[in-house]
This record gives sequence, C-alpha cells and structure tokens, in this order.
Amino acid sequence: QLRLVESGGGLFHQGESLRLHCAATGIQFTLAAMGWYRQAPGQEREFVAIVSLDGTTNYGDGVAGRATISRDNPRNTIDLVIDNLKPEDTAVYYCHLLPDNWGPGTQVTVAS
Repeated sequence: QLRLVESGGGLFHQGESLRLHCAATGIQFTLAAMGWYRQAPGQEREFVAIVSLDGTTNYGDGVAGRATISRDNPRNTIDLVIDNLKPEDTAVYYCHLLPDNWGPGTQVTVAS
C-alpha cells in the first residue's frame, strides 16, 4: 500500500534553511510527479513545489527564488530545501504524489 512519509520539520529561526524529505513507500517505482504543499492556520492549502520524473521543477510564488526541490527516482524520494526562512513559511508541509496521494504532514515553525 502506498504511503508518503515526511521528515525534516521542526522549529527554525528567520534566515535559516530547512530540508524536508519525503519517501514514497509500498511501491516499486513511480512515474508521477511529486511535490509539496503547505497549509498555515486559517488558510487554504498552498502549492510549494513540484518535480516531475525528468527533473522538471516548478515553484509557488511564496518560495520562488528560495527553494530547491530534487528527486531520487530509484528511491522514490524527494527533498525540499528552503533558504532564508521567514515567519510566513510557518505551516504544515504535505508531501504529494500525483494524482491524489498525501502524506500526514510535517510542522514547520519559523520564529522571528
């Protein structure tokens, strides 16, 4: 059974960097794009980044220029690095595998 397992969340301070990791388990190999969304309290879920099988990437406006998403195809994993963290990056970050598979989320808190 497919599962998405996230790690790397925690408490950070403004200006620091974070690395989130997501592993898709229970499958041999996926051709689908994988990415990250986030949801802050009282707000809708927001697109963060996505990477396709061939490495093509796309980023949301909230992290553009500060984020890098990468993918390890043989391991079915993705990593997201966000530099120069801001308090507005505080949210629960969710790993996503197309078409509609979600991880449980990992909390990221950025203190000013």
